Amino acid sequence: MCRLHTEGTQHGCGHYIITRKVLKEDCFSQYCINSSYHAQDCPHCPNCKRYFDPDAKETITQRTPEYCRECEYWFKGPGAQRRR
Repeated sequence: MCRLHTEGTQHGCGHYIITRKVLKEDCFSQYCINSSYHAQDCPHCPNCKRYFDPDAKETITQRTPEYCRECEYWFKGPGAQRRR
């Protein structure tokens, strides 16, 4: 499957959030929808791979001690369990 080279922000919770997709590495597979080798009228398409593999390269452009939006909700916001 195809892979991306990305730039993004590293949050205090450990999550890496992509801010920019720099480059796509083509896997050259006719069974990968993201590949340049995938046919427009592919008869196998319901079975073709639809998602990218893990990023080939992640470049951290910014680090922040803040939690990402999803973790903020669950650990510090309304989704957090109330302490007794």
